[in-house]
Amino acid sequence: MPTAKSTSYHHGDLRRAILTAALDVIATEGPGALSLRDLARRAGVSHAAPAHHFKDRTGLLTAIAAEGFELLADALAEAVDLRERGVRYLRFGIEHPAHFQVMFQPDLLRPDDADLLAARARAGAELRSGVADVPASGRGEDAQLAGIAAWSLAHGFTTLLLSENLRGPVGGRDPEDVFRALTELLFSGGRG
Repeated sequence: MPTAKSTSYHHGDLRRAILTAALDVIATEGPGALSLRDLARRAGVSHAAPAHHFKDRTGLLTAIAAEGFELLADALAEAVDLRERGVRYLRFGIEHPAHFQVMFQPDLLRPDDADLLAARARAGAELRSGVADVPASGRGEDAQLAGIAAWSLAHGFTTLLLSENLRGPVGGRDPEDVFRALTELLFSGGRG
C-alpha cells in the first residue's frame, strides 16, 4: 500500500496532501528535516506549489500546530473529568506525535497567526474547564496554578513517554493506566 512518502499528488486537496507528507517527515525525522521542496517532490508537484498554501516552512509548521491544537481540544472536550482530560492529552500525544512535536516549539511558529491563536485558546479553555470542575478543596484556591500543575503532569508524562524515557518504568503496562495510577498517587498525597 503506498504511503504519503511514495504517492504523487494528482488531484484533490493539495493542502491536505502536503500536511500529511509533512507529518510523516516530522514523525520519522523530526521538524528539522522538513523542507517545502522535498514535500513538493514527494507530492509530485512543482517546488512552488506548497508555498501557495503555506507561504514558507514556518507557515506549514504553524498550520500543523493549529491543526494539532484543534485535535487536542476535541480530545479534551470528550473527557468527563480532569484525570480523563490528562488521559486524553496523553492519548493525543501518542496518536499524533508529529503534531505534538511541533505544537510546543514556539520558535518554529508564527506567534501571531490567527488560526494558531484560536486553536491554542480553545485547547487551553478545555484544560481549564477540567480544572474548574474540581472543587477548591481538591485543587487549592489558585485554579490557575492547579491548571499549570495538571498541564505539567500530562505534558511531562507524554513527553517522557514519547521520547522513550519511560520505557523501563512503564514497561509493558498501558501508559493510560500508568498515568491514572500516577495521578491517584499524587493527588491522594501518597495515601493508599
